[in-house]
Amino acid sequence: MPPNYADPYQPGMSVRREVLGDAHVDRAESATTPFTEDFQSFITRYAWGSVWTRPGLDRRSRSIAVLTAVLALGHWDEFAMHVRAARTNGLSEEEIAEVILQSAVYCGVPVANHGFAVAQKVLRDLETEESHRD
Repeated sequence: MPPNYADPYQPGMSVRREVLGDAHVDRAESATTPFTEDFQSFITRYAWGSVWTRPGLDRRSRSIAVLTAVLALGHWDEFAMHVRAARTNGLSEEEIAEVILQSAVYCGVPVANHGFAVAQKVLRDLETEESHRD
């Protein structure tokens, strides 16, 4: 398949909004400064527009990969954000727990322990948000 040289910004922004939600993306966009503008463009074009849009993995699988990577690296704010995204992408709480448990073997028990704490808070917050919408 020949490479697609079209600008991946708009497809990236669409996927970014679908996965992270408009509120998150709007906050990130409004917090953009001249100092961070190139980085915001970079992640929209390349993480979201060039990788997340590829057909090789579905969004559930991509969420599993991202959860594992950010957990392993201890990027807790990113982990929390992607726990929320994983729910948007269809992962159940049980599947998220399985990802963290699997990571305990390869990344270490302390990392998984903290991952469970972060994920539990995010999942509780999501429940609260959902109950207020009803």
